[in-house]
Amino acid sequence: MSQTDTERTNQPAVLDIDFCRSHFPATGNGWIYADSAGGSYVPQSVIQRVTTFMGLHRNQPYPHHGPGTLANEQLSNAYAGIGALVNAEPDEIVIGPSTTANAYILSNALRKSMSSGDQVIVTNQDHEANIGAWRRLAEFDIEIIEWRIDPATGQLSLDDLKTLLTERTKLVCVTHVSNIVAEINPVAEIAAIAHAANARVCVDGVAYAPHALIDVKAWDVDFYFLSLYKLYGPQLGVLYGKSEALAETENQSHFFYEGHRPQSLHPTGDQYEFVASAVGILDYIDAVYAHHFGTDRNSVHERASRVFDLFGSAEDAISVKLVDYLVSKPGIRVLGPQTGDRTRRMPTIAFRTDDLSSQSIARSLAARNIAAAYGNFYSIRCLRGLGIEDVEDGVVRLSLLHYNSTQEVDRLIDGLEEALE
Repeated sequence: MSQTDTERTNQPAVLDIDFCRSHFPATGNGWIYADSAGGSYVPQSVIQRVTTFMGLHRNQPYPHHGPGTLANEQLSNAYAGIGALVNAEPDEIVIGPSTTANAYILSNALRKSMSSGDQVIVTNQDHEANIGAWRRLAEFDIEIIEWRIDPATGQLSLDDLKTLLTERTKLVCVTHVSNIVAEINPVAEIAAIAHAANARVCVDGVAYAPHALIDVKAWDVDFYFLSLYKLYGPQLGVLYGKSEALAETENQSHFFYEGHRPQSLHPTGDQYEFVASAVGILDYIDAVYAHHFGTDRNSVHERASRVFDLFGSAEDAISVKLVDYLVSKPGIRVLGPQTGDRTRRMPTIAFRTDDLSSQSIARSLAARNIAAAYGNFYSIRCLRGLGIEDVEDGVVRLSLLHYNSTQEVDRLIDGLEEALE
């Protein structure tokens, strides 16, 4: 490492948002994008890898000839890279079509390891992806226990979880961050509580992954979901499974994959060009790292840790500003923590007003080239648990990422002032 690189690595850094935005072509489209919870913008590095794969060596990834070997290498690199990013081994990772699909496959794969009368705990805070698949196990005489949120705050109580656990509990399913409430749940503590009762834990990290580094080993979770299309990547979902937890699953693919994990949890097979493009996420993280800290030989996970720290600090500033504005307005109910502090919540902010429909507010913002969303966001049970029955109109949801600037948030607040008149 050069002296310059050493000096840069040892210095604290502030995120260069203009540098980050330069990697995302869509940031130049004239819109303020406050809908990243529905899918983030995609950096050029991901786009280029899709183009390269499809344009130069589109082929089955069989190492029988040059193009097949190149395709195989790119897919292998994707599994290794995503695994390293979340601190997992490549054979503990399934890259499937979506988190919803991965959850259904996993629930079917675990069904025969459960017996009549066994229990699965789900929350009413989760997106339906980590609820619906498990609830269907009731068809096989598995008892579904609901861990319910506080109807005022949207919080989950660990004391409540402890009272729900029994000797028949096999699995606890919980979100890391609700896509409505946005509070950061203590998944390491939840995993420890579940394991003490001899239950496994399955975490939906879709709304967490774009904002902070995942560390499945440090948290000791058994299963963890994330979606690459919300982590600056292609429209794919990722399932992590701890090796010993995967060993309990039943084959969901071709008969010849029996005993071959994680292939046995991947009945659809890889979408080659998009799986290959997932490495572009790491390309982007590495570019941000090199720009702020220089080049070194730290691991993928170590480099990503420093980059996500930068992302978090930048997001904290804009989230605090936006939440502070909303909670100061009479007649607005902000769901979840009443602060934008990143130690409490992620910058996904859902709210309702006393007088205006969520639809009208979102449309008013869109007329000002501000992309916001409204509705239930597949979290109907969560909204009803919070006392919101009009789940079609639901809530207005503003969701930010590190590439949103302070100036954009200022314009967003100005737009809200006009929309709320």
